[in-house]
Amino acid sequence: MDPEPRVSTVGLVLHPTKRVDRSVGAIVETSRSRGSRVLAREADRDRVPAGVEVVPEGRFVAEVDGLVALGGDGTILGAMRLVIGRPVPVLGVNHGNLGFLAEVHPAQLPSALARLTAGDFTVEQYAALRVDAGETPLTTRSGFNDLVLGRSSRAGAASLDLAVNGLRYGYYRADAVVVSTPTGSTAYNYAAGGPVLSPSSGALVITPVAPMSGVSRPVVLGAADHVRLTVADDSAPVTVDVDGTPSGELGHGEKVNVTLRAEAGQVVRLSASEHTSRSRVKLSLLDLPLRPDQLLELIPPELRRRAEATSGGHRATAPPDEPAPSA
Repeated sequence: MDPEPRVSTVGLVLHPTKRVDRSVGAIVETSRSRGSRVLAREADRDRVPAGVEVVPEGRFVAEVDGLVALGGDGTILGAMRLVIGRPVPVLGVNHGNLGFLAEVHPAQLPSALARLTAGDFTVEQYAALRVDAGETPLTTRSGFNDLVLGRSSRAGAASLDLAVNGLRYGYYRADAVVVSTPTGSTAYNYAAGGPVLSPSSGALVITPVAPMSGVSRPVVLGAADHVRLTVADDSAPVTVDVDGTPSGELGHGEKVNVTLRAEAGQVVRLSASEHTSRSRVKLSLLDLPLRPDQLLELIPPELRRRAEATSGGHRATAPPDEPAPSA
């Protein structure tokens, strides 16, 4: 893949609570040496040092040509939603825990930022859900992971009628219903028993959570399908969460329409093969087991060579009942 254009105006998106001061300092120092601008939003004014230009959100979105998201997957998703109107490359720096989107750790930030500003990277395109509830106001209308319609209290159930491309296909009666992108398929969808979708599948999946009646299994749909979920008369009040963010509430007869928007976000990839290897490790932690020899493939070559040298030149293998050490 051809290199991307160099990023000359870097926007900062900070985790709302984590201390990311050192990473911000590294970005300012590296950007100064490379002649790049660094912008932050008004909301982060008190969290950024001199050398960062603080601007209103409208200017921030219009002027950045790349974002650095300091946090976990939630922060990266928020950064992608922020610029969904004009997608720009988002570099994720992992200040979180188990994340699938971030490729860079804080110690790698100076070299990663140098490559970003030089255009020495590729981008991975991500699809997003468009969420429309008609006249019902929603605070968030785009999601790169999932839309969750759930009962608002422990009493009752979320009862929802499903229509695809205008045709009714049944109903759900469950604790919640999850509509997920391929990216989000490893999140709530997976925890609820839904399938893991390949990023290249161009599909979305609907999965009921603790179904009581109606459709009880996940349904996988195509990228061009239009989904409509209507709150039935026997339903408890339904909350609307988009990418884990409370976005509104629906009452009886109210509808939410969902479509998939291709290439709605861009995530920076500096080494696609390394990112894929790390993702395989993380997927194995989600109960997608790998065989011992497959786990060994994920150990960096230099560590493998060191282990072989220590063991007298014999190839390291894992005992049959014990997993090999993870990377």
